[in-house]
Amino acid sequence: MGDLLDFYAACEWTGAVFGVVGVWLTTREVVWCWPVGLVNVSLSALVFFHFHLYASAALQLVYVALSVYGWYEWLHGGKGDGRLAVSRTPPRWLAGLALGGAVFALALGSFLRYRTDAALPFWDAGTTAFSLVAQWMITRKWLESWLVWIPVDVVYVGMYLSQRLHAFAALYAVFLVLAVLGLLEWRRSMASTARQAPA
Repeated sequence: MGDLLDFYAACEWTGAVFGVVGVWLTTREVVWCWPVGLVNVSLSALVFFHFHLYASAALQLVYVALSVYGWYEWLHGGKGDGRLAVSRTPPRWLAGLALGGAVFALALGSFLRYRTDAALPFWDAGTTAFSLVAQWMITRKWLESWLVWIPVDVVYVGMYLSQRLHAFAALYAVFLVLAVLGLLEWRRSMASTARQAPA
């Protein structure tokens, strides 16, 4: 049993390191954030499943698909099949993503509450739903993605502390700081792109 716990602790800390590096690269708009993030989400999925945080575990698997998609979009999703630039989220997308996130959180939370032994069903579901929203927005380089990540990261810190997942709590505290930095960096990037655009 001790060896198994050591294995999951190693996965937790290694995943945390890759997670910090991946998000930092994201704030800097470095496309290598995606493959680095793939290591983080794969290790995180193992740990979350072991600790019965099923929505968080499933979320990591969705992140694998989003990472592949985001990697492609950042390289080829811009004008003329070029690199994607930071932009604002279209209003219709903001409304749709907010509604979709809320509905998914409620449905998933209900499922986890009544059909599984999930530790924190509605908190787990809510962070899962809006993490998906934020990560989708990141793949499109929409500035407001960081405004979704900030409150999600705050909740994650409390949730992981309650489950004694100290490495993940520390990781999401760092993510919170990086989300604020990401918002500032992407604002500067968008302003720079606007200045360089032809009149």
